[in-house]
Amino acid sequence: MGLTSKEKGNLTELQCLTAFYELGHKVSIPYGENCRYDFILDVKGKLLKIQVKTSRSVSDECFSFNTRSTRVNSQGCISTYYTKDEIDYFATFYNGKCYLVPVEECGQEKKLRYRYPSNGQKKRICLAQDYELQKVLEQFE
Repeated sequence: MGLTSKEKGNLTELQCLTAFYELGHKVSIPYGENCRYDFILDVKGKLLKIQVKTSRSVSDECFSFNTRSTRVNSQGCISTYYTKDEIDYFATFYNGKCYLVPVEECGQEKKLRYRYPSNGQKKRICLAQDYELQKVLEQFE
């Protein structure tokens, strides 16, 4: 039996928290379920709001994650996108690695590729290696 989507989300969050902790960074988790972010990351005294998203395989060359939240009410499903005022970064964990992506670089979905496409296109292509957790956090040092 597989995990529910909620369980997959919880697992991704735990994997990301562990990745930050293993690198020696402090994290704080908000009390309750009413925050647009999943945790606060303390990088050398700078506090960053992090929203964790579960990634899925798109092909052998890339993976992606949705950049919206969805909730259900009496009118049905309501999807909303995150803004720079609400979060600073999306975090995801895929194939044993944690990735950190600035919210302002995301549209409705964020796709990270392992290599450039065979047609030679480089414009608007995001390589996963550029978003690996340790590489992004080095920018704060």
